[in-house]
Amino acid sequence: MTVQRQFVSSTSPTSARNGAGFMPCQGLYYSVENTQPTTAFIATHYNVDFSEHYLGELLASRGFGFLGWNTRFRGNEPYFILEHALIDIGVGVRWLREQANIEKIVLIGNSGGGSLMAAYQSQASDPNISATRGLKLPSAVNELIPCDAYISLNAHAGRPEVLTAWMDPAVANETDPTSIVPALNMFDKNHGPAYSGEFITRYRAAQEARNNRITEWAISELARLKDLGFSDRAFNLYRTWADLRLLDGDIDPSDRPVGVCYAGDPKKANFSPRGIGLTNTLRTWLSMWSLKESQCRGAPHLARILTPALVIQSMADTGVFPSDAHSIYDAIGSQSKELQFTPGDHYLTEPSNARKDICDRIENWV
Repeated sequence: MTVQRQFVSSTSPTSARNGAGFMPCQGLYYSVENTQPTTAFIATHYNVDFSEHYLGELLASRGFGFLGWNTRFRGNEPYFILEHALIDIGVGVRWLREQANIEKIVLIGNSGGGSLMAAYQSQASDPNISATRGLKLPSAVNELIPCDAYISLNAHAGRPEVLTAWMDPAVANETDPTSIVPALNMFDKNHGPAYSGEFITRYRAAQEARNNRITEWAISELARLKDLGFSDRAFNLYRTWADLRLLDGDIDPSDRPVGVCYAGDPKKANFSPRGIGLTNTLRTWLSMWSLKESQCRGAPHLARILTPALVIQSMADTGVFPSDAHSIYDAIGSQSKELQFTPGDHYLTEPSNARKDICDRIENWV
């Protein structure tokens, strides 16, 4: 049995072929050679390249099709706009239906892609999104093909939610990544760990306040720029590895190692130029990260998912926690849904059988 990989690329209703030659939508389709799958998966992320997703060959070897699909925003997060990403996902779904002759399509929302794929199914089933501030809504976003099932795998609750949970509220000056409000510094051992209930409450409120301050600034800055003849601008966002759960295992307990984030040591990562949302345009902030404006929040879209749904969460994940899985499961509108917890880290590299186990779970559920 040989798993083959087919390169798939296409223009999008709102994006032509680039002058250098590449298509806005690209991916790899996995299937067993000389077979015709009837069920296929599609996985896409906000900006991470999912064409070689670790589940591709594993699920294809079990007789499924698997499309690791990328939108125009792969590796291009600073310019993300939700409505265009959904249109690009729709190109991949249509290819599975019309070119690969797939009967049943299952959305896989993995990691940050969880809320993105939920938004796709929500919009395809019951068009509901509005245009990003200052833009017009493309008609193509109201012509998406709904899929037949939804899987959430080690997924964050939503893009604004995960950023806010990770962002450092002790930033005193957004233009100075070294600035610190001492009373909110989670890395000051006088505060913890373990962190008190009072500190946790105050810290979480300050995280939301930071997100909202940036939104207010972005809106006012757009207005200022418009008066000057500019349409948008870029800015940097610093210090986004500061979730209290990274250092305090008693908050949202799981089997995760404490004192570790996806980028290693949380304090070193937090004070480095690496992190989610590092560079944005004003509209990208409003479209993807803003608690008040973004339509990338998971819960509203999950509520519109009425197809069968499966939520799987690894118990040693250092960036997605049991409460995230419970909130996703509770938010899904379907009456046919399951919640499963499994050993393993975020990428299922450990234990050695983690990826096989996940494929077993997915195959049995499908």
